[in-house]
Amino acid sequence: MPALAPLHSRAADVVALTASHRIYDSDQEHATRAEAARRLAALKGVAFRGEYVHDHPYDAPLYLVPSDTLTADVAHGLGVRSATDLFGGVVPWGFVGTKVITHPLVDAAAVAPIGWTPAFPERVADAVLRGFSVFSHDDARKAGALLLADGPVRAKPACATGGRGQTVVSDAAALDRCLAEMSSAELAEHGLVLEENLCEPVITLSVGQVTVGDLCASYHGVQRTTRSNHDNIVYGGSDLTLVRGGFDALLQQPDLDPRVRLGIEQAQCYHEAALDCFPGFFASRINYDVAQGRSSAGAERSGVLEQSWRMGGATGAEIAGLECFRDRPDCQRVEASCFEVYGTQEAPPGATVYFRGVDKQTGQLVKYAVVR
Repeated sequence: MPALAPLHSRAADVVALTASHRIYDSDQEHATRAEAARRLAALKGVAFRGEYVHDHPYDAPLYLVPSDTLTADVAHGLGVRSATDLFGGVVPWGFVGTKVITHPLVDAAAVAPIGWTPAFPERVADAVLRGFSVFSHDDARKAGALLLADGPVRAKPACATGGRGQTVVSDAAALDRCLAEMSSAELAEHGLVLEENLCEPVITLSVGQVTVGDLCASYHGVQRTTRSNHDNIVYGGSDLTLVRGGFDALLQQPDLDPRVRLGIEQAQCYHEAALDCFPGFFASRINYDVAQGRSSAGAERSGVLEQSWRMGGATGAEIAGLECFRDRPDCQRVEASCFEVYGTQEAPPGATVYFRGVDKQTGQLVKYAVVR
């Protein structure tokens, strides 16, 4: 009788993980994450075991689909040792997973979190817009004065996603009103980004890469906005062009628009700088938002706004692309889209539905992906 294989040699089943019960914790986010995890399990050829239950004695390693970027201490406690153990990313410090790493401090005496390094903003200076990251009210006022001299400034809370909570200020008084809404403790813990505000219209490119098992796809695309049930302008989905392989394969596409090529190169610069500047960082899902437009003075501008090293809005389209590459070994390129539609509209026939129903926070919503 052959010997039984040791437990550690068994393929890791997939679970969805709610990393924090303060964010990404709504009904529709739970449902979307569960459907994504189920489809990722099918891609890997393993079982989907539902939502991760803390303190449950799992009998084998697990592949996690977390709601947020994990810090190294949390990841290690969950058995995550490398990018092959999760769909997302791991960072050495919590702030590394937020947009505050994008910009430098206002001066050498500025307040900064433990683990801060000036090396990263120095490396990406030509790949981002002009701005500063601040962790105190005094530093915010200093940075604001420098930026406001050249035009309006966008204030972006570090932990906000999808453009939520952002404010455009045109003078010091407006900035003071914005800062008054943030406590010193909140500012010190999470930080605030102050960044030049581009004039409309602004195009937001998505550049990213996903690796699941032996499948790797890189992509560029454009985000769409829509109106929520509360009549706010919110993320409405993404249209992606995915290719099999890494960023080099993406840059080799013969029909790349020069501005798209620039966005890919800037995202690649940002990613490589993160790998070099933050020891312990790794990710299997990376996504970079690149804004392209004009400054208040009329100059053309392009730069990475922030990173996403977790399951994101474009993940439905990402998984659709990986499924095509799995099912068609000869396929080298595919176009896929994901949609977030508020109200009573239904998903079209053949779409992969991630959520359909009424969410307590957002109201009636359908989220789906299609391959074009």
